[in-house]
Amino acid sequence: MGVIRHFLILLLALASPYLLAAETGSLFSLNTGDLKAELADARSDGKRALLLFFEQEGCPGCRHMKEHVFPRKDVQDYYRRHFVSLAVDIHGAVPVTDFAGRQLSEKGYAQALKIRATPTFVFYDLSGSEIVRIVGPLETPEDFLLLGDFVTSGAYKSRSFVQYKIDRTKGG
Repeated sequence: MGVIRHFLILLLALASPYLLAAETGSLFSLNTGDLKAELADARSDGKRALLLFFEQEGCPGCRHMKEHVFPRKDVQDYYRRHFVSLAVDIHGAVPVTDFAGRQLSEKGYAQALKIRATPTFVFYDLSGSEIVRIVGPLETPEDFLLLGDFVTSGAYKSRSFVQYKIDRTKGG
């Protein structure tokens, strides 16, 4: 009986990252691999931008986001309402067609964008131009919601996210 119990514990431990991914995956749309098509869907659905979440296995910041930020219902509701959000594995082999029609792997696409650290959040406007890039995890769900507001409000056009956060904290 002890061997079966240990086997079940091991099985659960091995499966837990996949269970977590299934639980937190609802923030992210199923990536078709065609960013131009994803952008067209974002436009037709009345979204404000396309968000790419660059991640990698074993990344502590990615794990923090998946465990403490993405699962919150208010975060999921806000991001689903305003953005098409896709996850990209910087070491992945899944094919991606970029905005220019070039076919690359996820890894090749991340390299082309010079993604060097994870997590990295890249927002694109509805014409496919990069408008905001944030490297590193956001500590709280409220900070991630504030980042969404930074993009949807257009504040990124006149100041940095850090300045926006300072201004909002002061009530400005």
